[in-house]
Amino acid sequence: MDILFLLIPLSVILVLLILGGLWWAINTGQFEDVEEEGERIFNED
Repeated sequence: MDILFLLIPLSVILVLLILGGLWWAINTGQFEDVEEEGERIFNED
């Protein structure tokens, strides 16, 4: 039972870190043009 006092706050912190990373990636434009990177390797000269 004592381990729950450690695991619950750690899981909340982990979820907040994941959401913060997702928020950062969206706001810095990481997902703006996902198609171009897939087609870029076919168009290299």
